[in-house]
Amino acid sequence: MDLEQAIDLEKTIDLEKTIVELLVYAGSARSHALMALQHARNGDFQTAQTLMAESQQAIKEAHTIQTTLIGLDEGCGKLPVNLITVHAQDHLMNAMVIQDLASDMIELYRRMSSQEEKT
Repeated sequence: MDLEQAIDLEKTIDLEKTIVELLVYAGSARSHALMALQHARNGDFQTAQTLMAESQQAIKEAHTIQTTLIGLDEGCGKLPVNLITVHAQDHLMNAMVIQDLASDMIELYRRMSSQEEKT
């Protein structure tokens, strides 16, 4: 293996680590949002709020990584697209949708709980 191949291999490994990190943050965001929803369903809105904040922080971290990768690619196909890259992007988008829906559902649970307390 010559020096150029070694450098390419190192870049590939660093890219894979970055993509896995994106995947981990996206998975964490998804899990925290779903846990928040479970807590809200049980009337524990304080924990739900805390978990949603953790979910939002994980999305922020994932989005930062995604933005960095997009910047490195410069829209020119400089970064290789492989199955793990697509998988990470899929996880991020799903986490964002789940987060949005969980926020709305938590608010609905909160309103239902408030109505029950009034009766």
